Amino acid sequence: MSLLFPLLLALALVAIPGAHGSCPVPADLKREDGTRTCAKLYDKSDPYYENCCQGAELSLEPGSDLPFLPSGWANTASSLVVAPRCELTVWSRPGKSGKTHKFSAGSYPRLEEYRRGIFGDWSNSISGLYCK
Repeated sequence: MSLLFPLLLALALVAIPGAHGSCPVPADLKREDGTRTCAKLYDKSDPYYENCCQGAELSLEPGSDLPFLPSGWANTASSLVVAPRCELTVWSRPGKSGKTHKFSAGSYPRLEEYRRGIFGDWSNSISGLYCK
């Protein structure tokens, strides 16, 4: 019984709407003119999920291919959201080199939770990307 309680608690937290913080719903990634956005990167995250996906944001159109991120965005993203039917591939070094990871459709409020090798994580580690 004691092992069942933490499992039920974890399932309840996943089922609660808004448990993934203030990140937008992936299906809502659209511009004001209605055109589609493939993904959004944010420069702020927090140990509290409701404070994630904050700060400056970088919107990516479908087909965005950035081996070198715009000024001020290299190794800055700490939260991201990927739209449905999109996939975001990221690299840890400029020029699409180093470690790589693919993020499918969904919200990723804390990139600290996604491993980049043995000793690192993806928070403040994205230096190149491709969104399809």
